[in-house]
Amino acid sequence: MTLPDLTGRRICILATHGFEQSELIQPRDDLKGAGATVTIVSPESGEIRGWKGDDWGQSVSVDAPLDGAKAEDFDALVLPGGQINPDLLRVDETAMALITSFADAGKPIAAVCHAPWLLIEAGLVEGKTLTCYNSIRTDLKNAGANYVDQEVAVDGNLITSRNPDDLPAFGEAIAKMVSEMADARSETV
Repeated sequence: MTLPDLTGRRICILATHGFEQSELIQPRDDLKGAGATVTIVSPESGEIRGWKGDDWGQSVSVDAPLDGAKAEDFDALVLPGGQINPDLLRVDETAMALITSFADAGKPIAAVCHAPWLLIEAGLVEGKTLTCYNSIRTDLKNAGANYVDQEVAVDGNLITSRNPDDLPAFGEAIAKMVSEMADARSETV
């Protein structure tokens, strides 16, 4: 998989303790590998710890505090899943305000696994075609989304995937949308 050149593009990954380890690390590494500057934003400081399999996984360093993060400073938002991470973030008013600000700006928002809970909480899913981890598909449907069982679903500025097996397609969809939106902005300048 060769991703478009993302040099000069800035990606925000919003996460807290309990993120699904692969769903933060692989997109981070793939997007960095394509040239993007990737910033881990969290309500926590220092480090946040991932979840891998049936136990805690490795920690990653937090690059910036959530309370100082602004959509205008980034080209896209990535929301890793896991059960714990999105459940904690969806009750955090500052996290939800950041997600809403990306939506209001029309910037790409990519959510994998259980992270579509955050899209539901932000009121972004009604009428949208989305995918997610199998156990929360009813949550998406009840919130008015058109659920599809496929590796990646793209609807407007929303990108969703089901699970870690889908991460290559997820990363590719993020990079493609960020690149296309950057190209469109430069054509209008």
